Amino acid sequence: LINLHGGGFMWGAGSGALVEAIPVAVVAGIPVVAVDYRLAPEHPYPAAVDDVEAVYRHLLKEHRPEDIGLYGCSAGGMLAAQAVARILTRGLPPPGAVATLCGTGVPFSGDSLTLGQIATGAAPMKQGDLRRLPYLRTAQLGDPVAFPGEDPALLARFPPTLLMAGSRDFSVSSLTTMHRRLLGAGATADLVVFDGLWHAFLVFPDLPESKEAYALIARFFDRHLGHAPR
Repeated sequence: LINLHGGGFMWGAGSGALVEAIPVAVVAGIPVVAVDYRLAPEHPYPAAVDDVEAVYRHLLKEHRPEDIGLYGCSAGGMLAAQAVARILTRGLPPPGAVATLCGTGVPFSGDSLTLGQIATGAAPMKQGDLRRLPYLRTAQLGDPVAFPGEDPALLARFPPTLLMAGSRDFSVSSLTTMHRRLLGAGATADLVVFDGLWHAFLVFPDLPESKEAYALIARFFDRHLGHAPR
């Protein structure tokens, strides 16, 4: 598995990555590579996508693509979707499965805009207002790698995808939107919402819900990895 840590594309490396990688590695019994991708503001989009692509290409030297899975939480969830889009657009063999947790491949939508303001104390954000997000300040809404959820033809080629968040997570509207779009494109997609939980609750490993989430993630990858793509 390839883990892409959260942190708004600005922090989360080191111990932040370990709290996402270690529990899933233990529960799933699968080696996890936590990618120390470059961070904003020094390294805006697509630096992180470039780094994940480089790791994926390296792993392909020793592993079949259907044996590799990607997952990430928060910004890492969005980066996981971006990485899959990059892999597909570059003509590389797709991974066996991907999990986008508390973040995904569409811009903030629905309640996410309002809830994100409440969570961060930020000024009102409009749809498509990316200049406040240091990593995405160089991304365009029409870029299918930056926002793969906006490209139905690309979504139709996505590997099986798990989307997971808490119902009080400011990203949950975006996840439900991405889930519907994946289904509409004919892709295999599972959506799991934990009632009452907040953004990135998975990084608190003592929560009973976190342990349940790790088990669901492990079961998802166990079910989908190792199979040649349809």
